[in-house]
Amino acid sequence: MTPLLQREPRLLDLRDRLSATRSLTDERPESPDTRLEAAVALVIRARPPMDLLLIKRAVSERDPWSGHMALPGGRWEPDDSGLLRTAKRETLEETGVDLERVGTPLGRLDDVAPSSPRLPPMRIAPYVFAVPAETQATVASAELESVHWVSLDVLAHPETTSSVKIRFPEFASRFPSYHVAGEHVWGLTHRILTRFLELYPAP
Repeated sequence: MTPLLQREPRLLDLRDRLSATRSLTDERPESPDTRLEAAVALVIRARPPMDLLLIKRAVSERDPWSGHMALPGGRWEPDDSGLLRTAKRETLEETGVDLERVGTPLGRLDDVAPSSPRLPPMRIAPYVFAVPAETQATVASAELESVHWVSLDVLAHPETTSSVKIRFPEFASRFPSYHVAGEHVWGLTHRILTRFLELYPAP
């Protein structure tokens, strides 16, 4: 057991809950020739209160998630040993947080996929990591506008639950969201965080 887990019983509890749900493996993509394969990282900073790293993507016509709040992550590359490695590499490239050096893998959540036909066929593997209290994140990529550490207790609070109206070229629709850091977290990231909060041990 790492010293970080020894000092933080809630992280140890979270690791046990995650391991009961799905094993932690650095698996290779299932079908990289027929769909996009990607991974994201839920990075938990071990401080009171514990917080989670979110990013805001820069506005770009080439990015289907342009301007969205999200988790660090991205597409699997052939040089990646597996999707766990993808999550680590993308987090380092986007935020400067070196999960290979300072991260303690806690587990993995179930895969998610876009529900909108506007988005390409994709599987996204969410991995959970703990990092020391002194860990800092920066905007390390032109793909990002900002980075945010968000208290997990705030994220789990009922008053954070909200909704947001999203406008598309043909219509507008309202989606469930978390309202944090002055922004709405919705869509795929909202789905991942909702599942994570179901497992996150209450203080």
